[in-house]
Amino acid sequence: MLILLGYNLLLLLVLVVGSPYWLLRMATSGKYRAGLAGRLGVVPHALREAVAGREVIWLHAVSVGEVIAASRVVAELRTSLPEYVVVISTTTRTGQQLARERFGAATVFYFPLDFTWVVRRYLRALRPSVLVLAETEFWPVLLDECFRRMIPVAVINARISDRSYPRYLRLRWLWKQLLQGVDDFQAQSELDAERLRAIGAPAHRVRIGGNLKFDVRAAGDNAVTRAMKSATQKDTKIIVAGSTLDGEESMLLAAWPKILQAEPNAVLLLAPRHPERFDAVAKLLSASQVHWRRRSEWLCNNEPVEKISVGSVLLLDSIGELAGCYGLATVAFVGGSLVPAGGHNPLEPTQFGVPVVMGRSLENFRAIAEEMLANDALLLVDESTLAETLTQLLQHPAGAAAIGARARDVFESKAGATVRCVQAILRLVSRRHEWERRLQEAPRE
Repeated sequence: MLILLGYNLLLLLVLVVGSPYWLLRMATSGKYRAGLAGRLGVVPHALREAVAGREVIWLHAVSVGEVIAASRVVAELRTSLPEYVVVISTTTRTGQQLARERFGAATVFYFPLDFTWVVRRYLRALRPSVLVLAETEFWPVLLDECFRRMIPVAVINARISDRSYPRYLRLRWLWKQLLQGVDDFQAQSELDAERLRAIGAPAHRVRIGGNLKFDVRAAGDNAVTRAMKSATQKDTKIIVAGSTLDGEESMLLAAWPKILQAEPNAVLLLAPRHPERFDAVAKLLSASQVHWRRRSEWLCNNEPVEKISVGSVLLLDSIGELAGCYGLATVAFVGGSLVPAGGHNPLEPTQFGVPVVMGRSLENFRAIAEEMLANDALLLVDESTLAETLTQLLQHPAGAAAIGARARDVFESKAGATVRCVQAILRLVSRRHEWERRLQEAPRE
């Protein structure tokens, strides 16, 4: 396809023009060096060994959120298809780290760059029976190569955000061609289904599967939660501020003295979204007047070095522990929402019946947020009302518990996406087997 040739050339041009920047970043940050050979088409030896002689399902999950959401899907596929190996690709280093912990290092790899020769090397090595894409990871070359090889493609937990929708519409002529090669779309909501059809997805292949994140259950206690329970007084009230972005930590720290003045028995657990910002947030805390500790320094060998005194801030500079920490919360603030970033997932705290507070930037999780707002299960704030709202929830436990209970009801009522997504994938596996059987039985000239 001439369009894909142009796409390859454009992608190559972007890499060449941007190479000085990327070389500098790779020289100064391990984040940009991680998995470079694999991204460029060198299929890891351990991955080749893991798939040798096995049927394969390839699932792509971009980062931490997608890995968590897809975890139960992977587990169900491994149970339903024990003869298959499920391999998982990620784009980010944090996603790679979490996926290796959850699924095993041998079956986890970095997603290859979307060049024809790179994609073909992976498809030849993996020979997947089905490709599963989480959310809206539409890569033109990968979709086209799967179509050419008659590899069924499923998109699970599919969503199109407010921010990306206009961009997809502008290139509808391109997506309409490429999305013909996708066999099944499991949309998160009716709105996502409508948008998928509008950008060119075949209408009869788009179904409402629900949101996998409603099926995510926190793994339970971890090192931090166990330590916090032993290192805080029983009447301590804990605010967990999760997935915060640049600008939000300073707003929370500005609100902190006002909160403590009204509720002195409070502790703030602060969890920045991106690991590369841990040090920057630590500097911000050092410049403030609050007593604070880093999780990595406070919790050594799974034993806290000191009690967490009221009025303190604990910086959660770790990966994969936030979800369990929401279970400790008296109230949760979910970040990416006080700054214009579209917000992060409000569901993790709701399974614990914890009242959730967010800013008004909710574009990334609009359907979930609207459902919660309609059920009076979510409180929206801006910088000026942040301290007052958090204080009110801390001081009125009965009202806070009622909000949290309604949020948990929303969470429980929306479960079931995992089953629907797994069933869709199993249908494609069966279809692939039928196609291969007919090909083998066809008379040869």
